[in-house]
Amino acid sequence: MMTLRQLAAEPLTLPTRTTWYLTDLAEARGKQELFTRQSPQKLKVLREHALIESAISSNRIEGVEVDKSRVGTLVFGKPALRDRDEEEVRGYRDALKLIHESGAKLPVNERTIKRLHHLCRGEIWDAGAYKQKDVDIIQTYADGRSRVRFKTVPAGKTPEAMAEMVELWERGMNEKWVPPLALATALNLDFLCIHPFRDGNGRVSRLLFLLACYHSGLEVGRYISLERLIEENKERYYEVLEQSSQRWHEGKHDPWPAMNFLLFVLTQACREFEQRVCQLKSPRGEKTESVLAAIGRQISSFRVADLQAQCPGVGLDLIRQILSRLQKEGKVKALGTGRSARWEKLGN
Repeated sequence: MMTLRQLAAEPLTLPTRTTWYLTDLAEARGKQELFTRQSPQKLKVLREHALIESAISSNRIEGVEVDKSRVGTLVFGKPALRDRDEEEVRGYRDALKLIHESGAKLPVNERTIKRLHHLCRGEIWDAGAYKQKDVDIIQTYADGRSRVRFKTVPAGKTPEAMAEMVELWERGMNEKWVPPLALATALNLDFLCIHPFRDGNGRVSRLLFLLACYHSGLEVGRYISLERLIEENKERYYEVLEQSSQRWHEGKHDPWPAMNFLLFVLTQACREFEQRVCQLKSPRGEKTESVLAAIGRQISSFRVADLQAQCPGVGLDLIRQILSRLQKEGKVKALGTGRSARWEKLGN
């Protein structure tokens, strides 16, 4: 909670790099809304791919791996689980599905955090429970040497620290100390420094960050695996966490290396999302489905031009063909003639 305390206490001038990232992400969010409206069937492919990559990458960062031939079955099927590793991958999938299905309706609070931990840790004895003993972050070298990389919040003070962290998050969102995505990265850093669970903190931190992004209006994690991008930059990930955790307990740390790293991951995800949407072939009938969905959203009379605006890339002739067909079926009627004619839905 020390990062969130900093943001609450100090009038901030955001670092230049942070501002660049946030500007890029604001533009990307507008494109995201366009793509999700324009290409719903295309995005199904990306959603399924991201679900697999996220469940595998987040666990692999923590040293949990499963047989590649079993991945698809574990994520989309209901097989008998062979071992503990498969249980954890399946549990992470369940946590992802909860976040993706609930979005910003799922609150960022202690109950949710414990629930996410319980899901991704499975049947382990302390799933969903805060640590009972102090747990430090240890780095082990190839030659067997080890060192304490960071001393986390003591077990006895963890409940108090977690309660303050989520309270500060809520205040920050309401009072707008910084843009929401910057606040989401601060929440992630504080969670990792508190280290509330005996094990599984890294996985829960990535789930919590995904959820915080939903609350910030960015849903790119639904289509592109943030966990995979973090894994691809794993060495930098650990490096910035160590940089930003120094003097965290005194509140004199520099949070921006870790915060900017996550903003970088989000910008990379947004670029990849745009590229993949453009590369995917449109499933047959997608443009028709797009027009039908746009008509379904109309709450009063509408013009052909209104449908064109909501269905970029769909030709005028196709829109007219669809309206003509619906008119014959008694589902819409024309309120005039010519290009400026308005249309109205009928019945259900």
